[in-house]
Amino acid sequence: MTGGSGTFISGSVPIPETLKAQADALAEQGKTPLFFEREGQFLGIIAVADVIKKDSAQAVKELQNMGIEVVMLTGDNERTARAIGKQAGVDRVIAGVLPEGKEAEIRRLKERGKVAMVGDGINDAPALTRADTGIAIGAGTDVAIDSADIVLMNSKLTDVSAAVRLSRATLRNIHENLFWAFAYNAILIPVAAGVYRALEINPMMGAAAMSLSSFTVCMNALRLNLFRIHETKHDHPMKKRALPDTEEKVTVAVNAVNGTQTDCPLPKKTGEKTKAETVLVKGMMCENCEKHVQEALKKVDGITDAKADHTTGKVKITFTKTPDETAMKKAVGDADYEYAGIEKADAAKTETLLVGGMMCENCERHVQEALKKVDGITDAKADHTTGKVEITFTKTPDEAAMKKAIEAADYEYKGVAENTDAAQEADTEKPKKENTMTKTVRVDGMMCGMCEKHVKKALENLDGITRAEVSHERGTAVIEETKDVAEAAIEKAVTDAGYQFVSME
Repeated sequence: MTGGSGTFISGSVPIPETLKAQADALAEQGKTPLFFEREGQFLGIIAVADVIKKDSAQAVKELQNMGIEVVMLTGDNERTARAIGKQAGVDRVIAGVLPEGKEAEIRRLKERGKVAMVGDGINDAPALTRADTGIAIGAGTDVAIDSADIVLMNSKLTDVSAAVRLSRATLRNIHENLFWAFAYNAILIPVAAGVYRALEINPMMGAAAMSLSSFTVCMNALRLNLFRIHETKHDHPMKKRALPDTEEKVTVAVNAVNGTQTDCPLPKKTGEKTKAETVLVKGMMCENCEKHVQEALKKVDGITDAKADHTTGKVKITFTKTPDETAMKKAVGDADYEYAGIEKADAAKTETLLVGGMMCENCERHVQEALKKVDGITDAKADHTTGKVEITFTKTPDEAAMKKAIEAADYEYKGVAENTDAAQEADTEKPKKENTMTKTVRVDGMMCGMCEKHVKKALENLDGITRAEVSHERGTAVIEETKDVAEAAIEKAVTDAGYQFVSME
C-alpha cells in the first residue's frame, strides 16, 4: 500500500473528481488529506489535522494588542495554512516554506524591524538562530531549545506575550533606576562637596544618604516580583512600529483575516509610478562592490532603489523619474567603477524544457530558481505534473549552462521540448531493450528533503542502480536496477550517508 499527497498518488492511479473536491473541502477546514492506493487500485482518503492549542488565538490577540505583527511560517499547503491561520487570527500566513526558506523569510522580515521567532522543531532551528530573539517551546526538540534565546517551560503560547510584558517592565524599571540614581547624585554630590555653602551636611548623614540611594534602587527592582505577567490591562502598542515592507511580493501568502489568497502585495509609495532599467557596470568583483555601486546610484535624483549583481555586471535600477545618464555615469565613476551604459531590452522569447525528477511544488521552485540564474533567462515557470518548464529569455541561453544549473539542483535535464521527440521515443524503448528490477529499501533517520537527496545520491552512485525515488515521509527508497546489487553494498551506501538501513524488499 502506498500513501501520499494527491499529486504523488495521481501519478500511479486516477483519483475520482468527487474525492478531489472532498479533499479540497477538507483542506479548507485545516486538515491535510492523504491519498492511498494498492497495486494500481485507489483505496481512499484519510484527513490528518493538527488542532491548534486553546490559547493560540488568545496569544495572537494579545501580541496584536501590543502592536506586534504576527506572521505564521509553515511548510503546510496553502489551503490548510489559510484555515489554521484564520482560526488563530494571525496577520499573515506564509505557506509551503522549507527550513531554509523559513530562515530566509526571517532575514527578510528583519529588514523591517526586530523579529522574534517561536518554534519547537528541528526545522525551526535555523530560523530561531537567525531571529533577533528565538523563543523555543519547552516540549520541543533539543535542537530547537539549544538554538533559542528563551525557552517557554510551560509550553503555553500565552507565555510569549507574558515574556514581552516582563521584558518591557524590566526595561522600564532599569530606566527608572538610572533616572533616580542620576538625579539623586546630581543633587546631593554638590552638597557633599560643599558647593552650596548655606547647606552643610554631617559626614554620617552623607553616608546614610548614599546607602538610602542604593536601598531605593534595590527596592524598585524588587517590585518586579509583584509584576503580573499575564495581566493584559496595561498592554499598549509600541511607539516604534515596523517599517512597511517595500518588496513587491513574498513567496506564498494568505490574508488570514478575511481568508482571501494573494501574492502578498505589500505597501508601496502612492502618487508616483515606478519604472525599471538595467545599467551595465564594469569592475564589480564581489558583494562589497555591489554595495558600493548600489549606494552610489541611489544618490542620483529619481532613483529609488538599485540592485547590483557582480557576476553579470548588471544593476537593476528603479526610478520615479528618468535619471540623468550623465549623473549616473559620474556616480558610478566616483565609486571607482566603469559605467558601460543602459542595457537595451530585447524582445522576450519563450521555450519549453523537459526536466525529470520534479515531484512537488518545492521541486518546481528549486528548478525555477536554478534556471533564473542562467544568463539570458528572465523568468521560468515549472510544472511537476507534466515535467515541463517554460522559460522566458531576452537572449538565447546556453544549453550547457541550463543543463548544468538543473543538474546542480539534483534534477535531470532532458532537453528542449520540440527537440526531444526522438529522445522520448528512445526512452520508451529502453525498458524493452534492458531488463530492470525494482526494489524498495527501508531507511530510518530521514527528516527532510535534503535527507532524501543524500540517500538518493548515495544509492545512484552504486553500479547497477539507475534511479532511486526517496521519500523521507514514508522512510523508503524505491530503486531501479539493471543488475542485481548486493544488499550489503546498499546497506553500506545508506550507512555511509549517515542514515540507518532497515530492510530491502
